[in-house]
Amino acid sequence: MSNLAIAESVTAFADGWTRPFPSRPVTFQSPPKPLQWDSPLEDWERLSLSTPFLSRQLPLEDNEPLETNAHRVAMNTLIRSLKHHWADRTDFFVGGNMFVYFNPAQQRRIDYRGPDFFVALGVPKRSRQAWFAWDENGKLPDVIVELLSDSTKATDLGLKKTLYEQRFKTTDYLVFDPLDANSLRGWHLSPATGQYEELVPNEHGRLWSAKLELWIGVWEGAIDGEVDFWLRFYDVDGQLVRLPEEAARQEAQAAKQKAQIAEQKAKEASQRAEQLAEHLRRLGIDPDRLS
Repeated sequence: MSNLAIAESVTAFADGWTRPFPSRPVTFQSPPKPLQWDSPLEDWERLSLSTPFLSRQLPLEDNEPLETNAHRVAMNTLIRSLKHHWADRTDFFVGGNMFVYFNPAQQRRIDYRGPDFFVALGVPKRSRQAWFAWDENGKLPDVIVELLSDSTKATDLGLKKTLYEQRFKTTDYLVFDPLDANSLRGWHLSPATGQYEELVPNEHGRLWSAKLELWIGVWEGAIDGEVDFWLRFYDVDGQLVRLPEEAARQEAQAAKQKAQIAEQKAKEASQRAEQLAEHLRRLGIDPDRLS
């Protein structure tokens, strides 16, 4: 289907079926009211069940590149390190710079692109091209991180923060500018008020994600050959959640140290044996004849 046909199909849904779909007429029973972008998710779920091709007709990407290479590296670092840390788990999805659809009309009605990084828990671990809430039993991200820039900061701290708080009900929302090491902020959704409360950093400047059971903080070092300040995960004990290549280097270094220690112990044992043999010779005892 052409992009024009897709756009017209989405518009038909958003306008409450006021006109037929192009090249593929579909007859609907008259709905009680037109669905809007902020209609209850349950209404969109019912629509999705009656029109299973709906998810295939929505855009999967906006062709907008990330602001800088630092933003790209920052996003990939979060995704790859968490996937490696949870390699044995099968109940989560990690996405980055991809659309999160909570209804089909949002792309036309509001200026909104997907989160730079998000995690959904309690879902099958499988590949997805975009996140369609109506195909996920209404599930929306549990944790979101937006990478700030001059062009997105106002939206990330305004429209998106409100959307994630009031519509998504995202438990933990964090923002960080990869070009500003002191920009990390975060909020936790209060169960009592249903509103975001700002997270307080610990003595290391890290923020606790209760949903992930991980700390999130700023780490200085080299990733992809670039030395900078990067947003990283830390476990409950404060240990860095490593990237696959970092873990491989750590394992190789540990194996090398273990081999060096074993070699040193063997050398010391040989020296002690030689010293004992020399002592026996001085006593007139041939150590080679001892059983």
